[in-house]
Amino acid sequence: MPHDGSAVNMRRHWPEYLMEAALLGAFMFAACVYATALWYPGSPLNAAIDDPLLRRAVMGLAMGLTSMALVYSPWGQQSGGHMNPALTFTFFRLGKVAPRDALAYAGCQVAGGIAGALLAGAALGHRVMDPPVNYIVTRPGAYAVTGAFLGELTISFILMTTILVVTNRPNLARYTPLFGGALVATFITLEDPVSGMSMNPARTLAVALPSGMWDSIWVYFVAPPLGMLLAAEVFVRVKRPRQLACAKLHHDNPKRCIFCQFQRSRCGVTAAASTASNVVTA
Repeated sequence: MPHDGSAVNMRRHWPEYLMEAALLGAFMFAACVYATALWYPGSPLNAAIDDPLLRRAVMGLAMGLTSMALVYSPWGQQSGGHMNPALTFTFFRLGKVAPRDALAYAGCQVAGGIAGALLAGAALGHRVMDPPVNYIVTRPGAYAVTGAFLGELTISFILMTTILVVTNRPNLARYTPLFGGALVATFITLEDPVSGMSMNPARTLAVALPSGMWDSIWVYFVAPPLGMLLAAEVFVRVKRPRQLACAKLHHDNPKRCIFCQFQRSRCGVTAAASTASNVVTA
């Protein structure tokens, strides 16, 4: 049996790669649409909501629900619903994703995010390019670059910690997308003025390209992966699990799992044993 990281098996995983591209593309398109509806001066919703905090809360709720829907969708159930290179590479660091799958996921997430932003630009025209909207670029806010870096580091750490805690609890694992979506909503509402609330290098790059705004972009390439990797290290050292859950954010479904395939080929266990070990046994 060839190793799951081989080129042969990588070719077999192209559906999951395309699903990741489509999922982040849909997420970015939705984000641009919601932001245009809320911040474009000519929008009725913009006129109806004057309070900035309330406007961010509406945006957060919309994006949180969108995130949940995408992970729970058939494609999200099969690919794992990462939609974020920082998340994928953290699971790779934990040994849950094959190296070639991690690289392919990241590349497709970037491509999909860019495609979604460009499609939104084509559909919304000058409205999404208007300064109050401006493709919802992520830039340092009230506390400059230092605040943005610490903000991205903190929210990424919290998100990854939550994912690891919840996915490794058998009674909670199926609700991981709900926890993740709730955090997205909260962070957009409260943290957005600090960093623009990215947590995702592909999301930031996707809107930096069409907008042409690259302000302190290194923050969004460094802080989210660092925050998630730190969360993984802390979780492993504190929890000391004998086995970590699968890298899917929603595993309780009949879709195939390329991550469990990788674990089987890596550890030489049976399919039944691999399925039974999707959650921590500590």
